[in-house]
Amino acid sequence: NNDLFVQFLRDFIPIDLLKTVQPEDVEDVRERYIPLFQDSRESDTVKRINLKGQSPLFVIALLEHESKVNFRAGFKMLQYICFILDDYEKEQIRLDPGCASRKAFRYPPVVPIIFYDGAAPWTAERNFLRRTALHQVFGKYIPSFEYELVDLHRYDPAEIIRFNDALSQLMLLDQLGALAGKDLLQNLPADYVDRLKLNIPENLRKLLKDVIAVFLDRAAVPREAIAEVLEQIEGSGGKPMFEAAIAKFKNARRDGERDGRRQGLKEGEVKGYQQAQKEMARKMKATGDSVEKIRDITGLSQKTIEGL
Repeated sequence: NNDLFVQFLRDFIPIDLLKTVQPEDVEDVRERYIPLFQDSRESDTVKRINLKGQSPLFVIALLEHESKVNFRAGFKMLQYICFILDDYEKEQIRLDPGCASRKAFRYPPVVPIIFYDGAAPWTAERNFLRRTALHQVFGKYIPSFEYELVDLHRYDPAEIIRFNDALSQLMLLDQLGALAGKDLLQNLPADYVDRLKLNIPENLRKLLKDVIAVFLDRAAVPREAIAEVLEQIEGSGGKPMFEAAIAKFKNARRDGERDGRRQGLKEGEVKGYQQAQKEMARKMKATGDSVEKIRDITGLSQKTIEGL
């Protein structure tokens, strides 16, 4: 979504020239490049930004949702950059034959970005030069570029709240899901909802509703509670959607803890707790969560998780 993409650039990318980009300046061109790859790159985005009175700018955004670090990210960026520059040159030659052979011809800048929301620290080398063997000797012959890393869990919730836009709601919900709601709910300021007071545009309401539903589902919020949140989002009034989502998440956690205590009294606290953790692990496996993430949240052993 171009509105959210512009908010992302403004909030997370420290380049002043990008702060004034508007949604109408952005063109999604991922379909021109994704088919060139043999592997599935459904979470990759390529945008062309038409800067007023300037050369166009291309932005590559790779979304890394896995808990494991992708050490091939730098090479994948190099492939994208080569594809984009080659395609741009051909496009310009069609408009003005021979232009690429002239001294004044310039290739457009390409900004590579990785958005990472995994729990493990991102330890991959960000500069392609240093990813290449013997770069100390042959450095002048090796492409040298660095991708921008947006590591969600390096941001304090207060930092994200200060962005005060629709994207900040999604980022906070992403943190909420990854942390099972514990730290994030405790760290939210008491006046968060009053400070946010967002007027969500109609063209974003459906998208935000879908994303919030996914986050709440991954956080094991009961389906009935999710349905209530979505119903409130669709209404013209009522609570702001993030307030509703947080309230339902809190209630679901409280209900789950109460149910767990009751189950423990019936079957023995240890057995009831272990069963609840296994059930949570099954749901997380069904939604594609990694073994490492399930282990961190449930406390179950890797062998137990793999055997579910």
